[in-house]
Amino acid sequence: MTFDDVRKIALRWPEVEDGTSYGTPALKVRKKMLVRLKEDGDSLVMPGVPQDEREMLVESQPKVFYFTDHYRDYPMVLIRLSKAKRATVEPLLRRHWRALASKRALAAESE
Repeated sequence: MTFDDVRKIALRWPEVEDGTSYGTPALKVRKKMLVRLKEDGDSLVMPGVPQDEREMLVESQPKVFYFTDHYRDYPMVLIRLSKAKRATVEPLLRRHWRALASKRALAAESE
């Protein structure tokens, strides 16, 4: 996968827009970060992943998921896009979008 693939998935959903975060490309929902590309150009910063789930993901797929000390205390995981499959990324992305989207957007999506 690439960040462009992630963009194509997320921009189909209501309220998602392009932005930047820490000088890198990002996707936002109502001005809140949905995801961003790390400075290495291959890693996706994926918020909304509780620490226990993150540990399970890192343990089960260490080539795809990882985290650094910087993110240790935050509910997020890093995803190596070059090693990731859409079926792995999209559910995490959608779950975080649902947490950020308005009730109106969620209702429109389910119609």
